[in-house]
Amino acid sequence: MLPNSELILAIESSCDDTAAAVLKGRKVLSNCIANQAIHKAYGGVVPELASRAHQSKIIPVVHQALSQANIDKNDLTAIAYTQGPGLLGSLLVGSAFAKSLALSLNVPLIPVNHMQGHLLVNFIEEDGINKPKFPFLGVTVSGGHTQLVLVKDHFKMEVLGTTLDDAIGEAFDKCGKRMGLDYPSGPQIDKLAQSGDPYKFKFPIPNMKDYNVSYSGIKTAFTNFINRETQKDKGFIKKNLHNLCASLQYSLVQIILNKIEQVARFQSLKEIVVGGGVAANSELRSQLLARKISHKWKVFLPPFKYTTDNAAMIGIVAYYKFEKKQFGSLSDTSESRLKY
Repeated sequence: MLPNSELILAIESSCDDTAAAVLKGRKVLSNCIANQAIHKAYGGVVPELASRAHQSKIIPVVHQALSQANIDKNDLTAIAYTQGPGLLGSLLVGSAFAKSLALSLNVPLIPVNHMQGHLLVNFIEEDGINKPKFPFLGVTVSGGHTQLVLVKDHFKMEVLGTTLDDAIGEAFDKCGKRMGLDYPSGPQIDKLAQSGDPYKFKFPIPNMKDYNVSYSGIKTAFTNFINRETQKDKGFIKKNLHNLCASLQYSLVQIILNKIEQVARFQSLKEIVVGGGVAANSELRSQLLARKISHKWKVFLPPFKYTTDNAAMIGIVAYYKFEKKQFGSLSDTSESRLKY
């Protein structure tokens, strides 16, 4: 275990959220996030705008994290940052800042895989968070990734299945845009679906033979359906918005649920750990909790504050890397497609 004096500053800048957190051991002392509202006007993240926004936000966010943790930068024991995967320009801002700070303070530098953060966030020491036991099935569901991972240890992870095209979060956003919803659309669809009928409209659920998933087909089918119906009735979306959201959400969630069941059954896994922004989706949570009983699973869902991109998840990975003295160097490069 790390001594009580160990303090890690973690920086996350893989996409459009600039985040910083301070961890003392496995406990989170602060977890600050600065969002980038500028992307709403474009209906999605613009990489160049994201990297520029990171440059203006990273110092204030780090200052805020240190202030909330009530520590001075000279108290830090190590600096962690997201090495990848993500948008390269955004990653470079975070890595450059982390390297400069680590060099000036003469403390170890810890590069972290963003995807490992989503799966290990359940190891944070906090009331309401229970630690899973190895091996477990890790499910990452977000705007950029949809993966099913066999997690054998903190750093022994094997991708069993992934999306062959769009991620589930991307499908939410693109279908939401077709309905006239603002970006990001996932949370809005979830809210509107609460008063809709999930069985009102049926959309295709692909039956892949392996552990992979596909979301392009349902996205295309949904778009074509909307186009046909709006040609008949221009007010179709407005009249059926709640039912459309409920039906779409049910179908999108069912795709990943089918694969979770398949992998858990054939890999003999009873512990299911879910991470990523879509882990906050109420339909996914309720369906998983229902299967928890019927399938005798142990389901681990992080608190909402740890589902979207945040620096605390980078910090918890850094904690375990610090334990093993797996430090990085100034020559480490950021990688947009970093593997486990």
